[in-house]
Amino acid sequence: MGRNAGSLRLRYGGTPAKLESVAMLGWEIDRDALTAPAVARNRDAILDVLRRVLPVRGTVLEIASGSGEHAIHFAAALPGLTWLPSDPEPEARRSVAAHTGRAGLGNILPPLTLDARAASWPVGRVDAIVCINMIHIAPWTATEGLMAGAGRALSAGGILFLYGPFREGGHHTADSNAAFDESLRARDPDWGVRDREAVTAEAARHGLIAAERMAMPANNLSLTFRRAER
Repeated sequence: MGRNAGSLRLRYGGTPAKLESVAMLGWEIDRDALTAPAVARNRDAILDVLRRVLPVRGTVLEIASGSGEHAIHFAAALPGLTWLPSDPEPEARRSVAAHTGRAGLGNILPPLTLDARAASWPVGRVDAIVCINMIHIAPWTATEGLMAGAGRALSAGGILFLYGPFREGGHHTADSNAAFDESLRARDPDWGVRDREAVTAEAARHGLIAAERMAMPANNLSLTFRRAER
């Protein structure tokens, strides 16, 4: 079942989660550094895919970095890449900065304030964009904004990588995902597990071509898109 491992907020880009709500998600707090237990469960499986699909060198923008633990893990394992974390919530950005400071890595940039729905993003061209466990805990407008922003920001041939739970052919891929979807919609009717086909169609509107679909542990998928030549 998909889990909210990559996002701090209870409403993406809206009312920030209180720190006590972080504890409700099973996260731990050590001063400014947050720890999301799900990251340790999924980071290596995600990294295996990223090693294949990301370029050897370049800049990777991460959307909805959450605690920042994914950024640290991937930047350490992929030293040729410069990792640019981002999140709309200040608690998340403080956590990213705290983890970055502890890790002492030279290939992670300071986190950006970035809401995927914004009409313009505070970045230039990037070689890849990574977005983990965001689109199901955000309104559909966040997916629309993500695809539009990726279409603007990615270099020709650049990669957009998504990870999380998806429906396929109008159906959930597992009963646990159906239950998860129901719990998300009870929390916020604008949230929910998205149809892979709808996500792919939205990507295509912005020049992002579906390149790979891969089954992942716990009934998640990784989806890779490539920016068409400009």
